[in-house]
Amino acid sequence: MSSKTTNSVVRSAAWRISLWATLAFALGIMLAFVMLHSFVANDIQRRTDAWLTGEVGVLGDVAARTPKDRLYGRVVREVAELASREVPDKLRSNGDENDSVFFLQAGDDGTLKLWVGSGDGQPNLAAIRAQKFISDVPYDLNVKGFNHPFRVASVRLDDGSHIYLGLSERDELHVLNNLRFRFFCLWVMLVLFGFSIVFFVTRRMLGHVREITEAASQIGQSDLSSRVPTSKRNDEIGHLALTLNRMLDRIENSVHQLHTITGALAHDLRSPLTAIRGKLEIALSGDLKGEQSEPLVTAIDELDRLTEFLNVSLDVAEAKADALQLSLTEVDLDELIRVMIDLYEPSMSEKGLRVNLRSTGPVTIVADAALLHRVIANLLDNELNHLPASCTVSIRLGSNENAATLVVEDDGPGFASEIAAHMFEQRVKGRDSKGHGLGLAFVEAVVLAHGGSVTASNRPGGGALLSVSWPCNTGDKIEALAF
Repeated sequence: MSSKTTNSVVRSAAWRISLWATLAFALGIMLAFVMLHSFVANDIQRRTDAWLTGEVGVLGDVAARTPKDRLYGRVVREVAELASREVPDKLRSNGDENDSVFFLQAGDDGTLKLWVGSGDGQPNLAAIRAQKFISDVPYDLNVKGFNHPFRVASVRLDDGSHIYLGLSERDELHVLNNLRFRFFCLWVMLVLFGFSIVFFVTRRMLGHVREITEAASQIGQSDLSSRVPTSKRNDEIGHLALTLNRMLDRIENSVHQLHTITGALAHDLRSPLTAIRGKLEIALSGDLKGEQSEPLVTAIDELDRLTEFLNVSLDVAEAKADALQLSLTEVDLDELIRVMIDLYEPSMSEKGLRVNLRSTGPVTIVADAALLHRVIANLLDNELNHLPASCTVSIRLGSNENAATLVVEDDGPGFASEIAAHMFEQRVKGRDSKGHGLGLAFVEAVVLAHGGSVTASNRPGGGALLSVSWPCNTGDKIEALAF
């Protein structure tokens, strides 16, 4: 599996949902196991305490009525053997003696009167003496030399002596340790199994959402007839697909109406303008004196400006409405910019401007060639119309595997401060500008329609800087690159 595939899985919603669901599931199972373990431990403890309490009472009665001879010791050993069988999964003792149970009788002066168990009983007696209180209920007793505590029950005889019966908690702890280990293994298996189930189900459910997203991303300005896939499932995802398709129906109808309105508006306005211009040209071709022809020439220029303003306004309106119709082809930006510079260089030289081009070579993108031509023309027009003489326009073109970037900068006065934050809005222009304030708005609209981005700012050292970026793959949103 490639790293790219791994990253896509790790970053997916199915992965995150599975992690959170598994975390909740793991905590729930762990809590259940903890409660079950506590119940089992308490039950074992309760059984042990009940047995110790009963047996120590029996031993007390035997000790009160039986002389201290061999029969007494035999009875005690039998009780000890019974004690050794009380705990299931019993561990074998490492020594020859049974060290899981001890019986101890201490006189009223604290001396050891009778001992049955492993060793001489002195460590057990010392541990009992170290107890600061005598409890009527079984308690834990740590004896020096033993790795595990004893559970001890005691009873007081009529002669003032005490009988202690201790049962090692070694076997009980062994059982609980085994139980914890098995719970842990079962918990791990349940968590992995739960994660696999949740991830599989979530990924399958979100797979349809991913199909809808991919289909929706393919629906662009040039193709509004496509629809996202639907399913027969009557669930939230099925409702989402139907809702998106109904929304696309409304958008397609709105865009169609917009094209119809703009087309009709353009035709209704261009036709009379063209007719007026033709009549003015006919009148201009007549026998007119210089002072008589000058108003006609001015009128024709104004008509040309009005026609251009009309065309650009309609294009910007369509682009802003995401309804610009693109005819996508492969365009070599390097070749296009060199052609445009050849066209503009005479006018710039006449004004005293210099143009420098630095390009890394052919840069091919998928774009509408006619619109791209107008974008470059607008950028160069902007430099030609607003720069004073003796300025230099530097154009840089580069690309990487994701985007192609065009940077146009100059050493002129830069953008006016009052329009710095609104340079891409329609009808926004500098105080001395004679244009319509649509050039940069058109540039941004076209670039965004191609999935690119454009930025404009003043250089720290003076002058303006425009950076335009186009994605190498149409439809991707790519940020402007810094050179």
